Amino acid sequence: MSFTSSAWEIFSKSVEDYHINDNVDFPINNPFEKGSLEQLLYAKNWIDTVQWHLEDIIRDENINPDDALKLKRRIDASNQQRTDLVEYIDSWFLQKYQNVTPKSDAKINTETVAWAIDRLSILVLKVYHMNLEATRESASDEHRAKCTEKLNVLLEQKKDLSLAIDLLLEDIENGNVKMKTYKQMKMYNDESLNPVLYQKVKN
Repeated sequence: MSFTSSAWEIFSKSVEDYHINDNVDFPINNPFEKGSLEQLLYAKNWIDTVQWHLEDIIRDENINPDDALKLKRRIDASNQQRTDLVEYIDSWFLQKYQNVTPKSDAKINTETVAWAIDRLSILVLKVYHMNLEATRESASDEHRAKCTEKLNVLLEQKKDLSLAIDLLLEDIENGNVKMKTYKQMKMYNDESLNPVLYQKVKN
């Protein structure tokens, strides 16, 4: 089984597990061995899945403004967790390929392995929810037809993205691509970098 096929199964399990309770406050129960790549991937998608539903909730036109602000803070924190975990997954791959010597003409990819995996995790959520809409009995035939078309595009994207990630890993293993990572350096949660926060502290 290819890496992306395995990752897709893990992401799909996370999504299915979340929807058993369908509650953004329900605690994660990660079934994989601590410290394993599988555990990291499951945790990554669980964050994405919870955040997906937080984004739905905050778009309720009748939401209380105080509740919306709390949700916005929670989404910000979730984004930071997501970024931290993606960088941790990149570190896992860096360690795995630490003994690979890149060729003199090795290329550099536009995104790291883990950020490509991040896109795959989000894609699982898109496919899951678009499939729900494409098969929703309460929706009109026109709605279901449009969603089926979109679902087919997403499935084509799954095929292409999976191939791209698997080829990237193969190129790294063969020394054809040099693996480099850059910290995202998120600024909005940092009191020393966000002007609104550090001016508030100063006052």
